[in-house]
Amino acid sequence: MKIALMDSGIGLLAATAAVRRLRPDADLVLSLDPDGMPWGPRTPQDLTDRALTVAEAAVAHGPDALIVGCNTATVHALPALRARFEPGLPVVGTVPAIKPAAAGGGPVAIWATPATTGSPYQRGLIQDFAGGVTVTEVPCWGLAEAVEHADQAAVDAAVAAAAALTPDDVTTVVLGCTHYELVAERIRAAVQRPGRPPLVLHGSAGAVAAQALRRLGEGAAPEAAPPGSVTVLLSGRAGTLPAPALAYEEGRLLPAVSPVRH
Repeated sequence: MKIALMDSGIGLLAATAAVRRLRPDADLVLSLDPDGMPWGPRTPQDLTDRALTVAEAAVAHGPDALIVGCNTATVHALPALRARFEPGLPVVGTVPAIKPAAAGGGPVAIWATPATTGSPYQRGLIQDFAGGVTVTEVPCWGLAEAVEHADQAAVDAAVAAAAALTPDDVTTVVLGCTHYELVAERIRAAVQRPGRPPLVLHGSAGAVAAQALRRLGEGAAPEAAPPGSVTVLLSGRAGTLPAPALAYEEGRLLPAVSPVRH
C-alpha cells in the first residue's frame, strides 16, 4: 500500500506520522512545494494551480490514496483535486476538528492562520458544528511560518501572542493549521491556566490518517510489520526532508523507521 501526502511545507508531517503509526508498512510519498510556499497568501486560483501541480507529481508515483495535509489547500483546492483524481484515487482533505471539540462543551478557541480566521469557511464550520458553544477565533500571526523554519524563538513569540488572545475560561483548543500540531505541547503549556481543568487539544492528523485507511478498506497493521519506504518530492523534484523537519518528533520518526529514498 502506498499513500501520498501533499502540502506546501512540513505541515504534512503531522498526518504523515499518524499514517506511519497506523501503518508502518505503508510506502509514503511526501510532495512539498518549497518553490511556491507559502500557499496562504496566494489567490484561491493560484493556490489551486500549485496544489494540482504538487499532487500530479505525487500521483506519478502510483499512490493508492492522496492526503491533502493542509487546511488552506483543502479549503480552496479540494474540489479541483477530487475532480482531477477521483474516483480512481481517493483524495482526503484536512478539516479543523471543530465538531469533536464542540462536542466536549467548551468554551472553545480555534487557533488558525490569519487568512482562515474569520473566513466564511471557518464560520460555516462553527455554525454547522458548534451551535450553543462559545467559540473564540484566534489568529496566529507568524506561527505557521515559525514552525516551518523551526525558528524556536519565533515559535515561542507567536504562541505567546496567540495565547494572550485566548480567553482564560477556554477548555479546548482546535489546532486549525497542520503546522500547529507539531508544537502542540508548547501551545498547551502557554494556554493552560492555573487552577483550570487540563486543556484539551484537537488536531486533525489522526482522523485524516484513519479516514484515508477507511477509504482504502484497510485497518492498522501489526507493530512488527516491516517499515515502508519514504519518497520526498520538492516541487516535483526528488529530494529529502527539509532540515527543519528533523526538529520535530514527527519528522524524526520517518528516518528512524525507513530510509528517505531519492
